[in-house]
Amino acid sequence: MDPRELLLGSFRAALAAADPLAILPPHLPKPPKGRTLVAGAGKAAGAMALAVERHWPAEAPLEGVVITRYGHGLPTRRIRVVEAGHPVPDEQGEAAARGILAAARELAADDLLLVLVSGGGSSLLALPLPGIPMADLKAVTRALLASGAPIQDMNTVRKHLSAIQGGRLALATRARILALVISDVTGDDPTHIASGPCAPDPSTYGEAIAILRRFGVTPPASVAAHLEAGAKGTQPETPKPGDPAFSRVENRVVATAHASLAAAAGVVEGQGVRALLLGDTVTGEAAEVAKVYAALAREVRRHGQPAKPPVALISGGETTVTLRGKGRGGRCTEFLLSLAVALAGEERTWALACDTDGIDGSEDNAGAILAPDALARAAALGLDAGAMLADNDGYGFFSALGDLVVTGPTRTNVNDYRAILVA
Repeated sequence: MDPRELLLGSFRAALAAADPLAILPPHLPKPPKGRTLVAGAGKAAGAMALAVERHWPAEAPLEGVVITRYGHGLPTRRIRVVEAGHPVPDEQGEAAARGILAAARELAADDLLLVLVSGGGSSLLALPLPGIPMADLKAVTRALLASGAPIQDMNTVRKHLSAIQGGRLALATRARILALVISDVTGDDPTHIASGPCAPDPSTYGEAIAILRRFGVTPPASVAAHLEAGAKGTQPETPKPGDPAFSRVENRVVATAHASLAAAAGVVEGQGVRALLLGDTVTGEAAEVAKVYAALAREVRRHGQPAKPPVALISGGETTVTLRGKGRGGRCTEFLLSLAVALAGEERTWALACDTDGIDGSEDNAGAILAPDALARAAALGLDAGAMLADNDGYGFFSALGDLVVTGPTRTNVNDYRAILVA
């Protein structure tokens, strides 16, 4: 058994279980009496649109627009794919979202709005409310990204600044809506995925203000004024659970992190290694989570608890990184570098951590592989793992070792995949 190839094979299985081209077709509805408008946003939006085109009857009307990250588009004929900014929104996404909202308003009751939602949609489907310039939405997004705020908290703020998210797309149309959702958030609640354009929003303006304060984010004046007005009741709230508009809406989650973890576990166990699924809802600071996992790996190695080697500890979810240094990297390489420091060269213990969208943070890698000799090889190169961790430079560490995992855009997203192999 080659530990490196076993870990990579398990990651490939996790990706395959969330491939839109394979998982979306069984969930497509029959064409309606009227028109079908496709609208969508997310890192998987291009692949989701292509899956719809391939399986939609040729004689049935089909049109629409989806928005995906730069470099994630695919060639389509009937559904236009627009590439836009992520994780910080931009004017390309704003223009496309404005067009989606206008087209949805023109639909009739016998039409269908087919919404394709996946992770990354919160920034891609960016249409700030009147009075909030795009520059100010960019500024508050950057500040939230650097603050270490969980995605659910970030989306609470974004929903209250958006003309299309937080259920507002559902309010804009008379058509029946089917939203097919690839989940990249813990709990798989559609209200948090792409900031829930077709899902009721239980959060409030007051909560959005409290989140900014809790994470030390000082918003631009336009954002602060809008949120304060909403908290005072002079701006309309997002539509809440029970709103009659949602009686004609179905949000259907078609891919989850847990399904991908189960597929990866199947590959591992096929090689005679026990797989322990530690959950798809792991959150918290990546560096701190890694310390807990290091302790668990040691328990397995030294005491055979909760399982004897060989065993793979598999988990998903979305950790966070509070930026304190000037290095490069995302939460997956941050997790692995902290794990390396905590394990201190523990023998026969390998690990992989990758984002299923193929992008760890804003870099060109999905994540990396940690080998037992990583610290020794780093020291031979003059690298100080602890100092690089303090500088948030996981990318630099694993790049120097040649242990980055680079997939390119996977065109799906079910959050992070982590596996620690005690061989």
